[in-house]
Formats: sequence, C-alpha cells, structure tokens
Amino acid sequence: MPTAVPERPAGLSRAPSVEAGSGRPATLPRGLGRTGARIAVLTLCQAGLLVGLGLLITGPARHLWPLTVEDRLDEAFERGRTGTLTTLSFIGSEAGNTLTVITLTLAACLVLVLMPRLPMWRQAAFLAVAVSLQALVFLAITLSVDRHRPDVDRLDASPPTSSYTSGHTGAATALYAGLAVVVLSRGRGPWRRVVGVLLLLVPLLVGVARLYRGMHHPSDVVGGLVNGGLSLLIVGRALLTDRTVTAPPREDPPPATETTGAERHHGTTAVIFNPTVTDEATRVSLRRVLDHHGHRAPVFIETTRDDPGGRQAARAVRDGATLVVVCGGDGTVRTVADALAGSGVPLAVVPCGTGNLLARNLGLPLSPAEALEAALRGTSHPLDLGHIEGDGLPATHFAAMSGAGLDAAMIEHTDDRAKSAVGWPAYLLAGVSTLRTPRMGLTLRLDDAPALRRTARMVLVANVGTVQGGLTLLPSARPDDGHLDLLVLDPRGPGGWLRAIGTLLRGRSRTHRPGTVHTLATPDGDRKGVPVEFFTFRRAELAFDAPQSRELDGDPVGRGRRLTAEVRPGALTVLLPSREK
Repeated sequence: MPTAVPERPAGLSRAPSVEAGSGRPATLPRGLGRTGARIAVLTLCQAGLLVGLGLLITGPARHLWPLTVEDRLDEAFERGRTGTLTTLSFIGSEAGNTLTVITLTLAACLVLVLMPRLPMWRQAAFLAVAVSLQALVFLAITLSVDRHRPDVDRLDASPPTSSYTSGHTGAATALYAGLAVVVLSRGRGPWRRVVGVLLLLVPLLVGVARLYRGMHHPSDVVGGLVNGGLSLLIVGRALLTDRTVTAPPREDPPPATETTGAERHHGTTAVIFNPTVTDEATRVSLRRVLDHHGHRAPVFIETTRDDPGGRQAARAVRDGATLVVVCGGDGTVRTVADALAGSGVPLAVVPCGTGNLLARNLGLPLSPAEALEAALRGTSHPLDLGHIEGDGLPATHFAAMSGAGLDAAMIEHTDDRAKSAVGWPAYLLAGVSTLRTPRMGLTLRLDDAPALRRTARMVLVANVGTVQGGLTLLPSARPDDGHLDLLVLDPRGPGGWLRAIGTLLRGRSRTHRPGTVHTLATPDGDRKGVPVEFFTFRRAELAFDAPQSRELDGDPVGRGRRLTAEVRPGALTVLLPSREK
C-alpha cells in the first residue's frame, strides 16, 4: 500500500554565520565540498595534460608535421593583411581580451541571477567557475611551458606570457561557448539555436584574429580551445548534470502533512515522486513553490519498484485530489498519466529523470522547481495519449513514444549506472553496440488503409516528435492534434544512414490527415531504397515477422511480435505555461 511521506527539512550542515535580518543560521549547499574537490582534481588533470602537450610541442615533437609548417601559416596571414581585415581582427581579438571577458562574465552572471523569476544560480556559477578555472590553468601552463611567439610582425604588444596557449582563445571559449550552453539548454523558441551557433563561432573568430595579428602559432590557438572546452566540460558535468550540489531551503517549510494511503485527502494536491531521482532538497523546493501558489498542505507519496506510480495516482483521484504533481522520469510520468487518463484531474509534470521527453516537448524547464513554477502559473490543456497493447503487453497508455527494434534494443542495453553518471548521452553509448541489430520484417495496418509490408531497423510510434539533444525524429507529431505519428527507419549501408540522418535533420512538413505518408521517393518507386518513412494515423496495427525488443516511454517492456496503438484525444489534462499552448 502506498504511503504518503511527510516532508522534513533537509539535514543540512549549519554555517556559523546568520542570514541578515532573518535571525536564522545560514546554510551551505549540500554536496558543495565533494563537488569542489572533484572539480579541483579534474582541473589538475587538465593542467597536467595541457602542460604535457606544451612540453611535447616545444620539445620532441617540434620537428614533426604539422608543427613544421606552422610558421608558413603565420607568414601567410602576415602577407594577406589589409586595412579592413586588420580592423576586423582587432575587434575579434578584443572579444577575448581579459577586461572584456571579465566584464561580460560579471554582466552575464548578474542577468542570470536577477532577471528570471527564479534565479539561475547554477548557470551563473557554471559560467563564472568555468571562466575562472581556464584562467588558472592558463597561468599554470605559461609558467611551465616557454614558447616564443611567431617570428612575424606582431600587431599587438607582446605580453610577458608564453605563446602557448592562447589566453584570448581559451577565455573566449569558456565565456562564449558557456553562454551558448546556457542559451541552448534554457532558452526557448527557434532563436536560441541561432544565438547558440553565433556564440560558438566567437571563440573560433578570436583564434583566427590572434593568428592574423601574429600573436600565436596555430597549435597555441588549438590549445586555447581545448583549455576552455575542458573547463566547460568539467564544470558543466559537476554543476549542470550531476545535481550533486543542492540548494538548502532559506526558510523552514510549512508543517508536514502526515497521512497514510488509507487516509483521505479531499481537495488536496498529491505529489507523486520517484525517490531515486527526487531527493529531499528537491522536495523541499517543490513544497515552497506549491506553498507560494496556495497549495498549503501537499501530500507527498513515494513510488516503489513494485508500484511505480499508477496505483498512487488512482488512489489520489479517488480520495479527491484536485491536482496531481508527478516528479520522476518518463516511466514515472507515463504510469501516472495512464492512471489519470480520462479523469479530468490536472497533472503538473516535474522532470527529474534522464530523458524527460514529455517535459522537453511541452517546453517545460528541466529544473524541477522552475518546471513546477511554470506549470502552476499556466493553464490546463487537454493532451492526447497513445493507447497501446500487444502480446505480453497489457493495455496501457503512453505519453511520449513507443517503439520496437533499434531504439528498444538501445534502451535494453543502457546501464542504469551510466545513466546516473552521464545522463541521456548514456543512450548514445549503448546505441553504438546496437547498430548491428538485425533488420525486421513487419506488416502495417493504418486506420482503414490496405496493409503495407515493410522492412525496418526501427519503428517508432509517437505522440511527440523531439528526443534528447533537440533532434526532431517526427516533425509532424503534436501531443494535442488527435493523431499519432509513425517513423519507419530502414537505412541500408553508409549511404542509407547518411540519407536518413539528412532527412531527420531537415524534417518534414506538418500534416493533419490520417494515414498520410511522407517518404524519400526513389525514381523507380522501389521502397527498398527508402531509409525513412513518416505516417500519421489514429489507429495502427504492427505485426512483426519475429519477436522484437519493444519499449514504452523509455522503459523496455519485453520482446513480442505485435503492437496495436490508438490515439486517445484529449485524454490527459496537463498544466502548461500559457504561451506554450
């Protein structure tokens, strides 16, 4: 029987200082010491690596290609100088100047903290620490590696540091590429990709400017790019991915509501959470957001291995809950959505897992507190669910995607420890080992259309179209259009994979017609050469010639030879930000 877990303040160590005007001791973020130690160790490794490369470049490898032709490139830049290019190179070089980088870093951190409704402390710390660490590594390198600057006419005064590495390029990489990470991960709308790409180009332009002005060898610029990139990787992994550092509550949470699953909670808010991915500090922050929006006594209910959320949600609805909040990964969200289907009780999705596909496609922030804040400030929207069943698969619903073949095999082979360590890229690592998954034969029946015979590496039935990394696999898929979409992937050989990737990156136009197919046509109409096909439908029957691996919203559900999927229009009521309608 599920039990409601009373919330208690997190057991945080207390600092001796007192918050101004509060009369309460200040608290330190949890996990700060461990994360700082890990960053320090990795930074020392980074410095050792770059110093070792510098000593190699200035020592045993200096007579090897391509180091032997670096001077020719510097001389070519010198010969190609013009007044206009010199002016542009000055602007590019100044973008990586120490004063410029410090000023922009401080300004960006202030904007991240002061402008949003919920301050982006992690993103601000990520940017500031990455820029600072690359500067420390740069100083260590210049003290350890003595390399003369190019023997050309230099347009800037030579600073008293070694030519290796390029400090301008390293600082520009940490700042502008760091800003690109923030924009691409936190921004919304199509503009974020344009801005992200432009920001990523700045370090390259700074490096070219430094070469043009005769200040560095090409390997110095490459070293600067590596220095800044490694700093971003180390700090981003620690602060943005791991979530080891958790902010303590700034005030005591409201009194806990202690109840059991047998007790009724009429008119309450039920928070169903997966305890393996929703720690106590996160629950405290969610409680504060709920309290701010008038939900004074939310009931927190744990999922278990045997009961991942469905029965808890059903019990909450029976007991009169007027809002259900689900905190977990796609599997937890799916089971709760399945229980709420057709109930009309609104659901707030709080992403705490690895993939978080539904949250990504709904445009919700990926920070739990920010996602809940955005949902509670929004309005109710009816979303479709996919109803699915098969041999060995009892009838249920999915919210994001279901599939068979390559993607299901990849999910089966993804280690839970790898997901905890690196996040969703763990799926990519597992995908490498599953690329040789045998091609399947299958029969498709879409709505009332005649049956179709296909071969495929993967079939994907989707309510939403975008997966991790921002890749849109099914561009026509929308969670509120009353249809589901089907992707049939069947590349043959390297050329087929390249054509398939190109098709997926370009996308296809939207259609509302059931049974419609979008495909790469071949001159002779032979579909054996077609690597990608898209279908839109209301009901689909998939019969495989042999048992296939299958998955449901990122969870493996066992091998089988049949899947039947049907759309349930408007079956789930979800709270979404008003602008995301």
